Amino acid sequence: MSASLWWRGLMLGLLLNAVAGCGYHLTNSQSGRLGAAQNIWIPFFSNESISPSAQTVLRRAFYEEFHALRGLNPAVSEGSADLAMKARIVSYSSKAVSYSALDQAREFSLSLNVELEINKKGQTLPLWKGQIQAAKQYPANRDLALQRNAEEQALDAAARIIAHKFISALEESY
Repeated sequence: MSASLWWRGLMLGLLLNAVAGCGYHLTNSQSGRLGAAQNIWIPFFSNESISPSAQTVLRRAFYEEFHALRGLNPAVSEGSADLAMKARIVSYSSKAVSYSALDQAREFSLSLNVELEINKKGQTLPLWKGQIQAAKQYPANRDLALQRNAEEQALDAAARIIAHKFISALEESY
């Protein structure tokens, strides 16, 4: 009888331990997350690349991703913003990555490297500062208009990847 009492005691102890939990908890509180009560200022990116449209595409992608993922709205001006970004396009390149049997480009890869910084209103040190890069492949086309359209779509996709990476990096360090 004492063996069955011992097993019951052991099972009760294990059950209480499981109910009590393991003691792990999130260290990053919800108050550190970006939220709809905040607004953000994203100026045009300084552009050291060869792409005339990259700064516009990146700025639009950041505004759309901040709003879609975290509910942030654009600020009217930098002075009225809760968060303000600074950004610089470090590099933009597009090169052929695969070829056909006739030695013609079949697929290109667009690569984008951006230096970003974000500051919170009233703070001198940035919340996050660093470089983020992304690449996106797109098909080659003999028609120049279709080729350019595919490159613009790849640029938009790469800009959204960078925006997602930035939001994740920002919230991890918040």
